[in-house]
Amino acid sequence: MLFYMLAALGGAAIALTIYILASKASSKGHADAIIQKAKLEAENLKQEKILQAKEKFLQLKSEHENYVNGKNNELRDRENNIRSREGQLNQQASELGKRQHDLDSLKGQLNAQKVQLTNKLEECERLTLQVNKELESVAGMSAEEAKNTLVENMKAQARTEAQAYINDTMDEARMNAAKEAKRIVINTIQRTATETAIENAVTTFPIDNDEVKGRIIGREGRNIRALEAATGVEIVVDDTPDAILLSAFDPVRREVARLSLHQLVVDGRIHPARIEEVVAKVSKQLEDEILETGKRTCIDLGIHGLNMELVKLIGRMKYRSSYGQNLLQHSREVANICSIMAAELGLNPKVAKRAGLLHDIGKVSTEDSELPHALLGAKLAEQYKERPEICNAVGSHHEEMEMTSIYSPLVLVGDAISGARPGARREVIESYIKRLKGMEDLASSYPGVTKSYAIQAGRELRVIVGAEEVSDEQAAHLSTDIAQRIQDEMTYPGQVKITVIRETRSVAIAK
Repeated sequence: MLFYMLAALGGAAIALTIYILASKASSKGHADAIIQKAKLEAENLKQEKILQAKEKFLQLKSEHENYVNGKNNELRDRENNIRSREGQLNQQASELGKRQHDLDSLKGQLNAQKVQLTNKLEECERLTLQVNKELESVAGMSAEEAKNTLVENMKAQARTEAQAYINDTMDEARMNAAKEAKRIVINTIQRTATETAIENAVTTFPIDNDEVKGRIIGREGRNIRALEAATGVEIVVDDTPDAILLSAFDPVRREVARLSLHQLVVDGRIHPARIEEVVAKVSKQLEDEILETGKRTCIDLGIHGLNMELVKLIGRMKYRSSYGQNLLQHSREVANICSIMAAELGLNPKVAKRAGLLHDIGKVSTEDSELPHALLGAKLAEQYKERPEICNAVGSHHEEMEMTSIYSPLVLVGDAISGARPGARREVIESYIKRLKGMEDLASSYPGVTKSYAIQAGRELRVIVGAEEVSDEQAAHLSTDIAQRIQDEMTYPGQVKITVIRETRSVAIAK
């Protein structure tokens, strides 16, 4: 019994051992399969990572090559620019060297010519002295005596010729009485028109009492002379109660004189130095006001982007009249008319308005030019970068330039409409102002003239010259020359008195 039990236990143990061994064998096979699978996945992952690394390497390599190529191209371009610049600099250096050589050569020639001229001048002086001595010995009188004799003979001859001319003129007048009568009537009509001109050339300055008149005149008239010289305005102080008249054809001058007088009277200090200081200050203030007027006009009309110099010219229109019509109001009117017509025609109203406003800027230009005001205005508009169609419209509004812009006829018609209103213009005032301006320009064309003013409605021309440039004797000749040129070149009623003023002023300051 015990034997069977032991046998059963042994069999069970053997069976258990076999099962355990079989389980171990099965687990080992499964583990080997897992390991084999892991190795395979690891190998696949390794290959994938290697491929990714190769791709990344190739990408970085391509980017690096592109960067290097870009830098090489940039360096190549810079090198080419440097070589081109170097060639230009070498060419400029060569040209400068050539110019320097030419200048040195020209300088040497000028020095040689200067020496030759000096020698010739000395020779001429020597010959002149020799000829004068021979003439004195032949004539039996000195050069001074000969000069006096010649002057006396010329005076007698001039008197004879003048008297003969007067007699011939009177005979001709008697023979042509009807023609002379017509001329007198025409002159009379012209003179009666000065009433209208005076209304536009005189400003009344109110004062409180006659004591102020005395302070404005100053001791021996020094204050009023200083004020007239500084402003170019004739100041008429007469028996008119509580008023002083400021007479000048230029409205800007009259306004400067009026504002200066107002400040001087309010301040109470009236003397020549103070007058010059106040006039300079007021002139600057008026320039600022002119600029502000131009800006306000542009804003009111909706015009933007104008050059500041054109804005100043627009502001100056306020102080200028065209045939008796205020130029600024006329230009604003033309601008609005052109804008409305352009809108009706389907054109750009802003361009038309801009051309209408600028069409008369040539009349207020400070440039001394012989061009008509329309062509001068076109030149100014082009100078300050206005559009070509606007420049053409400005220059052709009096048909002095060929019309190439569609806006040109609008400006021409707008100008005619504005000027054709009954009572809008007076031809006499315009010709009067042109005549006075012509007198001033004629006097200013002489060397040494610093200022020139036409006063007393064009009956007197005051010319102020520099004391350093013009002597007393030259001043006397200058007045005669100007009078002769006015007589030969200008048309005017009556007589014109030319007064040349030469003043020497010395100033010292005690500290």
